[in-house]
Amino acid sequence: MELNLTGKRALVTGSSTGLGEATAKLLAAEGANVVIHGRNESRAHAVAEEIRSADGEASVAVGDLATDDGADAVAAAALAGGPIDILVNNAGAYDQVGWADATPAIWAQTYNVNVLSGVRMIQRLVPGMRERRWGRVVQIGGGLALQPMAVQPHYNATLAARHNMAVSLARDLKGTGVTSNTVAPGAILVDTVQELVTSIAPAHGWSGSWDEIERAAANEWVPNDLGRFGRPDEIAAAVAYLCSDFAEYISGATIRVDGGTIRSAF
Repeated sequence: MELNLTGKRALVTGSSTGLGEATAKLLAAEGANVVIHGRNESRAHAVAEEIRSADGEASVAVGDLATDDGADAVAAAALAGGPIDILVNNAGAYDQVGWADATPAIWAQTYNVNVLSGVRMIQRLVPGMRERRWGRVVQIGGGLALQPMAVQPHYNATLAARHNMAVSLARDLKGTGVTSNTVAPGAILVDTVQELVTSIAPAHGWSGSWDEIERAAANEWVPNDLGRFGRPDEIAAAVAYLCSDFAEYISGATIRVDGGTIRSAF
């Protein structure tokens, strides 16, 4: 399927690794000129070089989106090559802190990193999309926004805020040619997740090969219909679809890519 992304310019925040990296690489493979963002300059340049070596187009924007100055620097670097047509707000962070240890300061910092970072980029880049009458904004949310766990309460809440923000923005963009939607991953097998699962496996009695540990963890920790973790490319594919012309009629929606982890009829 031709997604008609050739000539579009996309900024994927947090794309020097993990889901963001997979998303940027797929958008580039579909013809978009992508801006790789991260706080680690060498990692960001390495991803951009991989894309260029595969005949794609990529540049780099380095900065901390948790600050206004950092967001200004990222926006300036991204816009230096031309207007941004696609914004994927993927950058964020999580930890394993529970209710007993999640201080108000931790809540505030998590909200700043996971929510306000996206707000900063929306306010800097979406006005240009509105003027040009075309654009795509995609928030990376998650199932914990709808079915939060007892642990990571501050992280669960920031995912819910991302979902809410996407719908509010969609209403604000009515009639502009710019859409706002959310992709909600389940448990996705990125390096940090594999490291976490491996570290907690003995305590849960998960043993054997990685495939066996993955199946056990998927069944007990994040039960889903497929009995495994998702893969970064599966998230990237949903994002790429929402960025395409085929998704013109999708507004304020959430696409769940979670193997059926969220048990809901709607």
